[in-house]
Amino acid sequence: MQVILLEKVVNLGNLGDIVRVKDGYARNFLIPERKAKRATDVAIKEFEARRAELEKLAAEKLAAAQALSAKLNGLTLQVGAKAGVDGRLFGSVTNFDIAEALGKQGFKVEKAQVRMPNGPLKTIGEQKVDVALHTDVIVPINVSVIGEAA
Repeated sequence: MQVILLEKVVNLGNLGDIVRVKDGYARNFLIPERKAKRATDVAIKEFEARRAELEKLAAEKLAAAQALSAKLNGLTLQVGAKAGVDGRLFGSVTNFDIAEALGKQGFKVEKAQVRMPNGPLKTIGEQKVDVALHTDVIVPINVSVIGEAA
């Protein structure tokens, strides 16, 4: 299926690109998330009429993400979790826990934006985690897991 992208999509294209994707990807993700529209003649003409408005919205989203990244850059987040005497956690610290801790500090971050390259944190200590605020803005933060007595 050919779709016209309404915003930048990672590994697919930029705003306004007409790309061919699998039908399920378009029907189940791109179109419901309003990231793309089926590339018909009417849709292409409508997109060209709204192109300036969509580019302005994309620039505003990017500027907001860059402003938030300036505040998040170099942040050390402390998360408490129950741990044994050997430093291993009972359970783990997931992207949900990190997003919740960031929310308590006043940063609006969804759990899907927190990227943990090595999976959930299972030991106490300091670890690096990436926060993807935008497709072009990825901020590394330090997460310090503090062990609490069980």
